[in-house]
Amino acid sequence: MANHVSSLKRIRVTRYRTAVNRMRKTRLRHQLRALRRLIEANNYSAANELLPKTFSIIDRAAKWGIIHSNTADRYKARLHKRIKALAA
Repeated sequence: MANHVSSLKRIRVTRYRTAVNRMRKTRLRHQLRALRRLIEANNYSAANELLPKTFSIIDRAAKWGIIHSNTADRYKARLHKRIKALAA
């Protein structure tokens, strides 16, 4: 167990940041899952409505460091490609 005041604070801050990061990552996964389910159900209009919100969450996750920026770009490109295929 840590004894220094600064190490005790680091433990508190780390515990809080871990909880926040876990919440943000969960929100990202749920949003991706919801959009993918709409795509699989061939529901173009609902998927197209959910796309901007999903992109926003993906971009914020990349900004916060939850996912890498290249991963965010890959997610967005693949989702957009699948939605364009639905429209055709």
